[in-house]
Amino acid sequence: MPVADQTPPDRQPAIRVTTMPADANPYGDIFGGWLMSQMDMAAGLVASRYSRGRAVTIAVEGMKFHAPVAVGDEVSVFADMIKVGRTSMTIDVQAWRRGRHTEAQCLVTQAQFVFVAIDEERKPRPVAPPPIDAA
Repeated sequence: MPVADQTPPDRQPAIRVTTMPADANPYGDIFGGWLMSQMDMAAGLVASRYSRGRAVTIAVEGMKFHAPVAVGDEVSVFADMIKVGRTSMTIDVQAWRRGRHTEAQCLVTQAQFVFVAIDEERKPRPVAPPPIDAA
């Protein structure tokens, strides 16, 4: 069921992609796992950039599917840092769909992804604070 009275964030998404037949089940609906992987990639971009290094997914919390996505839909994934710990980062992620020949958009999936910054030995490392000029 689509979430009513919501509009997508007023900024560029972390990822925007058009869904393809290989991403769908026999009924033409996009696999939830494919959508989750797009969300993980978007969150990973935010985590790596913020921590200025490698970061890995350790948890996905509150995954909710609100509406289906069909072959040919454009999916925009938005990712926002909402919490930073000593080695971890929590990123709120939303995926929105837009039909191929329409401007109407719909929130289809949301979750919080938790990442940990890691070093060359794959051990947790402190999250580097963002540069002073990052706004």
